Amino acid sequence: MIELRNDSLVFSFPEVHPDAELTIRFQRTLRIPDDEKHYPLPPGLGCFPLRHVDDFSRQLPVSWREHGGGSMPMHQSEAMWINFSSKFGDNRNEYGFVVKIATGKVNAITGEDWTDGIHRDPQDYMVVPSQPWLDGYCIEKGTIRQFVAMPLGSGYTAEEQIRGSADIGGLQIVVYPMKREVFERRFPKIVDFLPIEGRDEATFEAADASAADACAPDLGLAPGGRMTQDIYDDPFDFEDWDMRHRSRCFVHLANSETWGQITGEMPPNAPPSARTYSSHGIPWFDYYSEQGSTDGGGKLGEILEPVSKIAKKLDQDPLSANESLTTSRIHDVGPKVRPIRFVREC
Repeated sequence: MIELRNDSLVFSFPEVHPDAELTIRFQRTLRIPDDEKHYPLPPGLGCFPLRHVDDFSRQLPVSWREHGGGSMPMHQSEAMWINFSSKFGDNRNEYGFVVKIATGKVNAITGEDWTDGIHRDPQDYMVVPSQPWLDGYCIEKGTIRQFVAMPLGSGYTAEEQIRGSADIGGLQIVVYPMKREVFERRFPKIVDFLPIEGRDEATFEAADASAADACAPDLGLAPGGRMTQDIYDDPFDFEDWDMRHRSRCFVHLANSETWGQITGEMPPNAPPSARTYSSHGIPWFDYYSEQGSTDGGGKLGEILEPVSKIAKKLDQDPLSANESLTTSRIHDVGPKVRPIRFVREC
């Protein structure tokens, strides 16, 4: 079951366990410079507004109505990251989930075409709560390229670069829960714990002017600047995941001008540039965990080119305020008590 609550997607599996509930939020953020330097994690600047596609079906393209799901607005060349949070159970442990994310039917971890099910070699999914967020395409071990919104058909999106088409756009999400008996067996009661510190506390009222929005309603996601981020290994047995139960959802991306025409709502203002943000002394973030991470890469590392490189080939300039910068005030965030604690099995 999937619900839209407070601009968030909530995946729940009450038939599996009363605590099997996962919340996914799409966070507005700074677009880091697309200059081949590695940058730390930028902040969250609040959630994108998220609406039911079915509430505006008459104003939407046929393909959107067929896919259903949700829709949210993005400015052209705006960046985002995806936040995962699972419910704490009575034993004060977060329920476990497998999450697969694709953009335009391209898996954001491996670059392979979208498929049902999960695969471990190479790992084409993330494990929550081990993975607190995803900021972009995993191009190599410990490195992602930031998700950046670009018009479908412009040649920039991962879908166009890898699949050679501009037919799908948006995001595709599938979630599988942990088996009930596994969750109850593996996790002991934790008496005291500290939560993961978040990235979504930064506030900023000023905003730079955004690049002009494209006229086409559909946006896809393209690879932007390089960021330090791990995709963590699955610490569980493959059989621990309940493949009998799943929830899938499509999230459509509308450019900000089209969003107003569809919903009658004003889209959020464009976020500030990374340079403007840093000049005000607001922190960036670094997440550290001792858990191992996947190698990543694959097609995403071999084929994917960033927006800046494609723009140079096309003699275009779709990225405003793309100057390099030196980041300061980097705050460490992350799990303060765990790695994951198991009950030893005999």
